[in-house]
Amino acid sequence: MFKVILAVALAAVAVNAAPSAANFAGDATWYTPNGGLGACGAPSQNSDLVVALSADQYAGGSNCWRHIGVHYQGRFVDATVVDLCPGCASGSIDLSPGAFQQLASLDAGRIQVTWNFV
Repeated sequence: MFKVILAVALAAVAVNAAPSAANFAGDATWYTPNGGLGACGAPSQNSDLVVALSADQYAGGSNCWRHIGVHYQGRFVDATVVDLCPGCASGSIDLSPGAFQQLASLDAGRIQVTWNFV
């Protein structure tokens, strides 16, 4: 009986410890932080690989400093959450120019991406 209880307890811990692999999809646009303070409270530069999340994913700041992996047409960028994007729909993101250019030219303006917390 003890082995069964131990196995169930270990399985529960493993499930709760597993990283979230939820994928999001939405528009990615770009903005210029210009050294200003983001909603997470630290300055960011245009060349930094940073992102602003929609209010749903920003979650009142609970996702500040987390990294997200953004995918677009075979390209990838790892960006750090530093800001809130109040105009972004759920799943959409606003990247710094440095991060956006890892995926597409700034001239594209708006691209359809998938992303997840890493």
